[in-house]
Amino acid sequence: MEKAVQIMYEKWLNSDFIEENDKKELENIKGNDAEITERFYQSLEFGTGGLRGIRGVGTNRINKYTIRLATQGLANYMLKAMPQGASIAISHDSRIGSREYAVNTGLVMAANGIKVFIFESLRPTPTLSYAVRELGCLAGVMVTASHNPKEYNGYKVYWTDGAQVADPHDTLIIKEVNKIEDLSQIKLMSEEEAFAKGLMHVISKDLDARFMAEVLRQQVKPGIVKTVKNFKIVFTPLCGCGIEGVPEALKTIGVENLYLVKEQATPDGNFPTLDYPNPEDPRVFKLGMKLAEEKGAKYIIATDPDCDRVGTAVRGKNGKWYFPNGNQIGILLTYYIISNMSVPKNGVVVSTIVSTPMLDALCKEYGVEAMRTLTGFKYIGEKIKLFKEANDSHTYLFGFEESYGYLKGTHARDKDAVGAAMLVTEMFAYFDSIGSSVEEELEKLYTRFGFYQEGIVAISMEGKAGIERIGRIVNHFRDNMPTDIAGIKVDVARDFKTHVEKCLKTDISKVINLPASNVIQYVLEEGSVVTARPSGTEPKLKIYIAVKANSEKAAVEKVEVYKKAFESLALSVE
Repeated sequence: MEKAVQIMYEKWLNSDFIEENDKKELENIKGNDAEITERFYQSLEFGTGGLRGIRGVGTNRINKYTIRLATQGLANYMLKAMPQGASIAISHDSRIGSREYAVNTGLVMAANGIKVFIFESLRPTPTLSYAVRELGCLAGVMVTASHNPKEYNGYKVYWTDGAQVADPHDTLIIKEVNKIEDLSQIKLMSEEEAFAKGLMHVISKDLDARFMAEVLRQQVKPGIVKTVKNFKIVFTPLCGCGIEGVPEALKTIGVENLYLVKEQATPDGNFPTLDYPNPEDPRVFKLGMKLAEEKGAKYIIATDPDCDRVGTAVRGKNGKWYFPNGNQIGILLTYYIISNMSVPKNGVVVSTIVSTPMLDALCKEYGVEAMRTLTGFKYIGEKIKLFKEANDSHTYLFGFEESYGYLKGTHARDKDAVGAAMLVTEMFAYFDSIGSSVEEELEKLYTRFGFYQEGIVAISMEGKAGIERIGRIVNHFRDNMPTDIAGIKVDVARDFKTHVEKCLKTDISKVINLPASNVIQYVLEEGSVVTARPSGTEPKLKIYIAVKANSEKAAVEKVEVYKKAFESLALSVE
């Protein structure tokens, strides 16, 4: 074990700022060099979106102390940006420790003279995004680890526009956080004192009603659900805070036969019945499918623990369940929205560089601009702000990313699973009303625009060694561009970190006008796209594949060929 690690371990073990019960946890790992190293080899990194990590005591873990430390840095930045009158909105999900971390965030803020608005209990991420703007706050914090396994927690930081912090605030906040070197530098106030001094306030439930009103305004065909006889839908919040909002929205638009998966309807950070509370994973629908079979429902909707992502399961005409992916639901919603409205001349749909290329073809057909951002919904939220600042240069119609995040409307500036669940339900009812189905509508779009297919490989590499290897792999592809993948020549190479796009045929380069990001992307000679990036939320290397073919079978086969070829290239890097 490195000496610096041992010194930091002992510093926490003997600190006056660490509570006795937490010191006992540290005592229990004495002599376990590997565990001590994992907990103390670094300070948990405050990234461009905030904090996320495994719960536990240590500098490289999520706990009340690392939460307080990061919050002190955030408070220092807020006070530089607004020396007087700064305020913050705080919410949290159902994870273990989330309420404690939310309160601790508020108490550090209050001790720094920043007014705190905190929800009385858990609320969805989009509600927090809405609250930041509605309450006129300078910043916001959502305590969550999104869809990560139960061992994780963390928090996402929002700025005054209601979007997660973007450049330059993200990097400047990180600098302030990194200046806090010791727990003794943290200001802290008791909850009683914070309320007594008027520095902490519970957010009124009136705000929930205003948020819901904004969500309901995003309906495309109000009343369509009520026209479909015997329309049934199953919903599961996966033990998260989707229970706060989604059932109300669905019932309000006319869903009379709404069935909740009772084993997953109560907020619970242990996520019983779930190995991984991620609506992208078909396994989370197991109990939902059982309930749907009992009730005769053919649609299931699931939201993740902080209710910003939506996944679906649909029973086809053959009686089998299938799971439309994030790109497919994104394309269907885009089509549903723009084909049922009078599209403004400056209308725009915003998506990301790793989302399906099919969006470009669809939008072109309807006279809508398809705009791309870096991966991360904060960049879509930022576009909404920039459109407004440029005298409404564009009319935002819809935004989505392949990782099951969607937003119609500008009431929130982050993924809104309450609104998306409502829109997906409405869209399903519409397809039923015209005698069609999700399968048939997708098939029509594929026949019209080409058979697009996407795939993703997520290679997990745990711990310090894993994170370092992921960095080496991405740098390898940056410095050693492959000339072909699976025998198909690379036509264009894009490095979003250096802002360089290079055509390998002509050797001509041009500038990529997007913020710097550690992403490598290759466009192959036949049009397929392969992208590699470290996950921003988990210790994983993510590889995205997007192809187009003449048939669904050919597209699926092509995706698998490229997935295997590029994964093999990645794993060959030591």
